[in-house]
Amino acid sequence: MPAIIAIPFVLVLRNFEQQWLAHLLGAGTAVIIYKLTLLITKNLPAQAGKKIAVWMGLLTAFGNVLWFLAATGSSWYLGQVSAAFFLTLAIYETLTKKRPLLMGIFLGAAYLSRVHTILSLPFFLYFVFKKRQRLSHFFAGLTPFLIFNALYNFARFGVLWDKGYMLISGVLNEPWYQLGLIHPSYIERHLRIIFTALPVLKDTFPYIFPPWSGLAIWLTTPAFLLALKAPFKKPVVRMSFLAIALIAVPILMHGTYGFAQFGYRFAVDVYPFLFLILIYALPKKLGKIHWLLLFLSILVNAWGVVWINKFGWVV
Repeated sequence: MPAIIAIPFVLVLRNFEQQWLAHLLGAGTAVIIYKLTLLITKNLPAQAGKKIAVWMGLLTAFGNVLWFLAATGSSWYLGQVSAAFFLTLAIYETLTKKRPLLMGIFLGAAYLSRVHTILSLPFFLYFVFKKRQRLSHFFAGLTPFLIFNALYNFARFGVLWDKGYMLISGVLNEPWYQLGLIHPSYIERHLRIIFTALPVLKDTFPYIFPPWSGLAIWLTTPAFLLALKAPFKKPVVRMSFLAIALIAVPILMHGTYGFAQFGYRFAVDVYPFLFLILIYALPKKLGKIHWLLLFLSILVNAWGVVWINKFGWVV
């Protein structure tokens, strides 16, 4: 998908760089979350809703590892930034104008960016059925992307599914794939990064280093802890948690956990739903603790972007 959406840019600007596309998609995701927050909080006093929208916009743009991925824009990262952008668009359409055709198109674009994002399908189907919209319109938007991917794989590999990993010489001899590309025993290594990975301390300048192996999510974005206060009784919150759980299944069973990376980059595949949950978790009036958590989240991610991209201080 990133290659497809880059085509018009390349046609106009011959020297267009893929990092620029990553910058645009990352910034676009923050704008969409800002607008979505304004709509969800429209029944609050104007100033209260605006503050929550600004809070969410800043968190999306600078308070999580999406900033590092979009700032770097390398091939693996670009696919994730693209998936996050289109998933966010699909969520926005689902909760605002609710046009099933566009919902399907945006989910299909996310699928062509990161195939396992299709596992969020129940989230979108729930709202299609709830609003008694035409299921045929939704699948009319989604199906062409599924067919295109199948034909693309057939052209590349002679089969309808993606087996590119298996064609990498010696890939299954790598120590992290001893039991295959996907295996339940790999879950532990992911959870170790997600919950316990910390910076590396050294006695040489600059003394504290981000490890390429990753950092705990609560450390890179402490503001995500606020999601624990989300009103689970709301269907949109429950369906968001379901989407996160479904997408996480193949992620957590994959042999690698995202290195090289800042933070735990695989989590970005579910961040659009986590952002949505946060919107509902925030109180009508933000307090000092909320702004402090936002500040800490931005500070940690600024540290990662500057340390790695500007100075190469990483181990």
